[in-house]
Amino acid sequence: MNAVEIEEAISTLAEQPFNGGEFPFAFLQAFGNKETTLKKLRAGASNSSDLGGVLQRNHIHIAVCAPGAVTNTLAALKASPATAKAKARFILATNGADFEAEDFDTGETVACAYADFPDHFGFFLPLAGITTVKQVRESSFDIRATSRMNRLYVELLKDNPDWGTAARRHDMNHFMARLIFCFFAERTDIFHGIGLFTDTIARMSAKDSSDTHEVIGELFRSMNTKRGDRASAGIPRWADAFPYVNGELFSGSVETPRFSKIARAYLQHIGSLDWTKINPDIFGSMIQAVAEDEERGALGMHYTSVPNILKVLNPLFLDDLRARLAEADDNPRKLLNLRSRMARIRVFDPACGSGNFLVIAYKEMRAIEAEINKRRGEADRRTEIPLTNFRGIELRDFPAEVARLALIIAEFQCDVLYRGQKEALQDFLPLDAQNWITCGNALRLDWLSICPPTGTVVKHYADDLLNTPLDQAEIDFQNEGGQTYICGNPPYAGSSKQSKSQKADIERLFQDRGIKYKNLDYIAGWFWFASLFCRTVNGAAAFVTTNSICQGEQVYLLWPALLSNGMEIFFAQSSFKWTNLATNNAGVTCVVVGIRPPQNGRKFIFFESTKKEVARINPYLLDFADIFIPRHGESISGLPRMLKGNQPTDGGNLILSAYEKHELLRTVPAASIFIRKLHGSKELIDGVERYCLWIEDDQEEEARAIHPIAKRLESVRAARLGSPAETTRKRANVPHRFIQIQDYGKRAVVVPEVSSEKREYLPCGLIAADSIATNKLFTVYDAEAYVFAMCSSRLHRVWAETVCGKLEERISYSNVLGYNTFPLPSLTEKNKADLNRCAEDILLARESHFPATIADLYDPKNMPADLRAAHERNDEVLERIYVGRRFRNDTERLEKLFDLYTKMIVPSGARTKKKKVGASA
Repeated sequence: MNAVEIEEAISTLAEQPFNGGEFPFAFLQAFGNKETTLKKLRAGASNSSDLGGVLQRNHIHIAVCAPGAVTNTLAALKASPATAKAKARFILATNGADFEAEDFDTGETVACAYADFPDHFGFFLPLAGITTVKQVRESSFDIRATSRMNRLYVELLKDNPDWGTAARRHDMNHFMARLIFCFFAERTDIFHGIGLFTDTIARMSAKDSSDTHEVIGELFRSMNTKRGDRASAGIPRWADAFPYVNGELFSGSVETPRFSKIARAYLQHIGSLDWTKINPDIFGSMIQAVAEDEERGALGMHYTSVPNILKVLNPLFLDDLRARLAEADDNPRKLLNLRSRMARIRVFDPACGSGNFLVIAYKEMRAIEAEINKRRGEADRRTEIPLTNFRGIELRDFPAEVARLALIIAEFQCDVLYRGQKEALQDFLPLDAQNWITCGNALRLDWLSICPPTGTVVKHYADDLLNTPLDQAEIDFQNEGGQTYICGNPPYAGSSKQSKSQKADIERLFQDRGIKYKNLDYIAGWFWFASLFCRTVNGAAAFVTTNSICQGEQVYLLWPALLSNGMEIFFAQSSFKWTNLATNNAGVTCVVVGIRPPQNGRKFIFFESTKKEVARINPYLLDFADIFIPRHGESISGLPRMLKGNQPTDGGNLILSAYEKHELLRTVPAASIFIRKLHGSKELIDGVERYCLWIEDDQEEEARAIHPIAKRLESVRAARLGSPAETTRKRANVPHRFIQIQDYGKRAVVVPEVSSEKREYLPCGLIAADSIATNKLFTVYDAEAYVFAMCSSRLHRVWAETVCGKLEERISYSNVLGYNTFPLPSLTEKNKADLNRCAEDILLARESHFPATIADLYDPKNMPADLRAAHERNDEVLERIYVGRRFRNDTERLEKLFDLYTKMIVPSGARTKKKKVGASA
């Protein structure tokens, strides 16, 4: 369960009549406990409470008590020996009227009315395995509001199915945006009183909900009609209390979906929430999921934490503004200059979604401006930071509309915070009708037109978000001549996952620039556009991206052209998890990369808790000269050839489990000549035992005489014929053979295609001559043992991790990028002999721990001492060949490897070739 689902379950529980006997179990169920777990607790099998309550080991001790006894019961739970013995983190006491709880890990407590305990659902989220508890508490209102909006949305579509069609989706989304504004406005006195919108609907519409849609439509019409025009427009008196909003928010059709009784009740409940607590930077991305069919299943998982957004914005420009503020101190002239500079800054997110980055940037800049005004004795001064200086592009209309709405709400909240409620209300309505969030494909629009370097004669034609005509009014920047900062979290989409439209976008951008674009990640387009933009205007750009853009083939494909296009990397955030509110919070492994035209400014590489000032940052995000490592067809170090293993593409029919092999040989012993042991990464690392049918062409007839084999071959043929790939279908006529056969029949050193980043070494292995390696392994046949030693070294792991790339966090190995590019000094016969002995020592150490698997042996927390010692000796022998000693750290290892690689490829002309590629771009 995710946070939104838990909040819904908790709220439902609180709304039901209190049942003391069932409450503990219903509470635990709301946090994802399965029925089998609850049955054990009910039966007492796993319930060791000594107070007649329910005690779940390592989690919570719950007791229901008599009226007036909640505080004493909580004290008893705290003092309970059973609580201590079970290592319960939480204690909870309630009587259906009062509710108290404590978290032993943090020392925090909750004390509230029973009906209000859903407001504190974030307090208990560790019970569901959700660790982002602090972030959830900070956004608890947004989660509750999203949950309620989702209920309303789904209920409305039940009675208005046509509003869920593509033809009317925009109308439905626009209606939801109008509701969000009204809920916020009626709780913040924008509507001149608390609850005016919800109360008017409750008072003026029938309880059977038959005319609810008509009442709401009249309210929307009133808010789109100026005061002087209302009489002639026939606005009813009960709707005349609402102000004129403008901003095109209520223009156009005021048609409203019909409401059921349930939908009407949901609307009233949503209106009763305290919308003053809304965080527009968080709520926007969550409410977006309500209106996206494909995203609603992941509702509540779209929260992007402010700290993650600030990993982009702080080093991009906010840190510099704060440094200038500190430098200005109380100097009035310097403070004024800084305020003037900030008024001219533009922030541009060309993949803005629901506006998270723009809203955070606006709020942070307003905080700095407020401090300037305070130091200058002008605390009540109106802001000079125009909202229209925060511009965005978004492909979908609803998040784009929410982005504009989120910025409007953020502006009002900042005015209340820094100037006061009265001044904020005075300047809020009517809204400005200008549209500064553009709906469209960012890779097919002119960024200079949407976010121009000056404020004159600029017009962009696009579908307006709020029903204004296509020829929308041009929007001049109020304060031109400042810096423009591009930021955001654009779509990643690796080459194999791009839609036809996305592939067309990339082709259009790169096909005439001498760049091999077909394997580029989609986000490469945003980096390229940003580089063109920043060359034209005074600005810089930073994007969140999957770490693949700075690893492996992507580096060679994109960065030579990008850097030769007049750009430099001026900051980088090393790999981190871009997480959300899901229970299983794996997240995506990302980096942040900042680019700008070359200048003398400082450069930083940021890690999770530290930052390092560096002289330069190359595309691998290292403090090293720019170097771009392409695929190599052969080893630059003269190592024996490494091949990918053999690919079955057989629908699983040529593969046998140990049991299937046993059963086949039990019934047909003669089949043994067609069975070989099979090795892929799973078999190598986890010790899984599998086999395959390996039938030579001259054995096919003999093999087909065995009925179980013939049946499998027919299944292979059918599976291949059903493939969408023509090359696979062509191989249906040879179902007895793997679809791709590289080599076999020889002893081989093998390296898995993908392996865990947690291991200190690549989990290499040896397979026997009568075994078959699958395409999940890379193989070096008839190799000397020193090849195993080299592949098993720390040096090679660090190199592979850097130049091959990763699959999420896991190392994604490649022969053409990792093995063939590995720079190895010329080895003497003694060097080889020493490394051969090291390889033998590693293999003997592994063997001594049989039947432990490689996964067991290379667990970093449990690696056997003798195996670790064998690897340490291997590392020392190899590293002394490079520098005569052990390297001090991985940075030193990479610097030496990059330096040696550079020297080794100069004679081949590879560097010259790469420069030509960059120049042609």
